[in-house]
Amino acid sequence: MTRLNADKAQALFDGTHGPAAALDWSGLTDVRFIANSVGILLLATLLGAVIGYHPATRRTIDGLHEADMPHVYVMYALIGAVIGVAVREFGTVVGLVVFGIGGLTRFRSAADSTRDTVRLIIVTLVGLTAGLGLLHFAVIITLFTSALIYLFDTRPPYRIRVEGIAKDRADRCTEVYRGILKGHGCSIIAEHHSLEKARIEFVFRLPRRSTRDRLDVELRSIAADLRGDVDWEVT
Repeated sequence: MTRLNADKAQALFDGTHGPAAALDWSGLTDVRFIANSVGILLLATLLGAVIGYHPATRRTIDGLHEADMPHVYVMYALIGAVIGVAVREFGTVVGLVVFGIGGLTRFRSAADSTRDTVRLIIVTLVGLTAGLGLLHFAVIITLFTSALIYLFDTRPPYRIRVEGIAKDRADRCTEVYRGILKGHGCSIIAEHHSLEKARIEFVFRLPRRSTRDRLDVELRSIAADLRGDVDWEVT
């Protein structure tokens, strides 16, 4: 199977079979390949998560960029697995092209964030594998990536900066804000205090069942003597 796939991939570059030879959906019935590929993508995702979500990493989180980096690590692990499968199953020619296109996208793209750059690379890999006729693998990549995006983006990170709190009641104010966030089902990633500036900051993830507007209403309902000015930062 591996030798056959490599020969078919090379034939795309040699032009011996013509453009129509690339349109082959028969791979979708190859249960062994599908199960093996999904297993590899799952393993790469889990290993990337072990590194990205290491407990020590939480101590270095100050903003939304750091809070979103574990997701980026997982997606890069996925990209590596895609390139690895392409090399193993379809030959080094396709693998080198995939790697080169991914690197070009990474360093030449004008995406606003690392997360968007990672998605640009994956989209490029999907288009490339489809264009080479590896249609079943392109479908697998798309479905797997879509599942990860749903998992990550339904709980986006937020940061609130609460300023103007009373210095003599800073501890009490912090407890109130922390209590509302936890009571709302938020997962607090990082918390920072600055008594000199009368400011507290929280980096957290909203639960899937809630919205920013609902949480903002609860924060505004805090008693005036414990409430500060809340400034939201979103990704």
